[in-house]
Amino acid sequence: MVELTNFTSGASAPHNLSEPERLFHFMNHTKTKSSRKPKAAGSKKRSHSDGNSNVQSSAPFGGSGKRKKRSHSDGNNNGNRQRGRGNKKKKFAGSDIDLRDLVKKADPVKEVKAFVPTLTFDEMDLHPKMKSALMHRKYIDPTEIQERAIGYALEGRDVIGVAQTGTGKTAAFLIPLLDSYLHTNERRPFTALIMVPTRELALQVLDEFKALTKGIPVYAQKLIGGTSLHRDMQDLRRKPNVIIGTPGRMIDLMERGALPLHMFDTLVIDEFDRMLDMGFSHDVMRLANAMENRSQNLLFSATVDTSIRKYLDELLTDPQEVRVSSGTKSADSVEQNIVPPVEGEMRFDTLTRMLNEPEFKRVILFAETKRKVSRLCQKLNKAGIRAEEIHGDRSQGQRQRALETFRRNKAQVLVATDVAARGIDIDDVSHVINYEVPRTYDSYIHRIGRTGRAGRIGKALTFVD
Repeated sequence: MVELTNFTSGASAPHNLSEPERLFHFMNHTKTKSSRKPKAAGSKKRSHSDGNSNVQSSAPFGGSGKRKKRSHSDGNNNGNRQRGRGNKKKKFAGSDIDLRDLVKKADPVKEVKAFVPTLTFDEMDLHPKMKSALMHRKYIDPTEIQERAIGYALEGRDVIGVAQTGTGKTAAFLIPLLDSYLHTNERRPFTALIMVPTRELALQVLDEFKALTKGIPVYAQKLIGGTSLHRDMQDLRRKPNVIIGTPGRMIDLMERGALPLHMFDTLVIDEFDRMLDMGFSHDVMRLANAMENRSQNLLFSATVDTSIRKYLDELLTDPQEVRVSSGTKSADSVEQNIVPPVEGEMRFDTLTRMLNEPEFKRVILFAETKRKVSRLCQKLNKAGIRAEEIHGDRSQGQRQRALETFRRNKAQVLVATDVAARGIDIDDVSHVINYEVPRTYDSYIHRIGRTGRAGRIGKALTFVD
């Protein structure tokens, strides 16, 4: 069993220290990249290999390495100033993350009172064909987000649905869309535009759409990157009723005159907070403004903070906000810690030693660049650890095969860029490992949210220099 508390305790730290004191000791005897002073002319260059520095530490997995003793000038001018120095933020070069943000005990998973719906789907005021499709899907009782949001959506209201992954929010916007379609005598094409941040999420929404439309004469088309643009243009000539896709491909087709956005009257945006975090705000607003006849907006998000509010005010008219508690936040149910450098051991060697521990059953390994992801995946496979890779340079087919292999436990490790932190829903991820410190804290939170789900405690580890 790996003891996470070993990660923050250097060899020179007294063993009777509490966990916060161990972290304090590590922070004051370790310089982050941004705090290193330029080397004097003629000084010997420190060697690096695969992201490793030669700073030494105790081996976090039972090795015999020891951290070199540092002088107080390395982080403390004198003992009397130690507390003041330790309380200052220590950030990494190219990142807004404080070292202390990476270490946290998981909160105990609290028992959440089960939601008791007041109506079954069969008792709701839905079209008979919609009820039949729900029965075929074996949907009997609505979840909380479904019961509270569907009614407002059926009234034609703009809706903000705040709910975490796994609460049934996809059906919460698909059911009223389909029911409204069934109650409309005119079967118009290009009725609803569903916008999502990633290809993978688009495919998940499309799968749910197909499952909910058994016996309903409605057609949806996906528009995502990594697929044939020419094929998309041909398929749009069939005039689908619903479009599900990512902003980039939609704008491309709009600019080519193939996507008649003026015909759509309903806009749905799923994972709106992540959409903005990924830098799609300009594209989202451009697409929304091109929908001249837009009469209803359904926006779903995990969070709604002040940075989102200004966009909501532009997009929505007198919206009804529905907030659903999902129990614990993903970050609260994740035990977070750091992996310092180990004397005489390259970072990749430390990684493989970790992955050979029995508790590392299903791992998502994040790296900052596509090239690093590919290199890590190749090295892991050569080391006898089955790994798959997913990043922006992989075709959609390759990404789907990699995810399916990982989902079926035929690969222990999924090596990924941040694309996998958004829109990927895989159960039982035992660990998230950051091979480097992420550039932003938002990115870090999205990454570690891939573990510690469905009432389980997950673990997140971050390699630091």
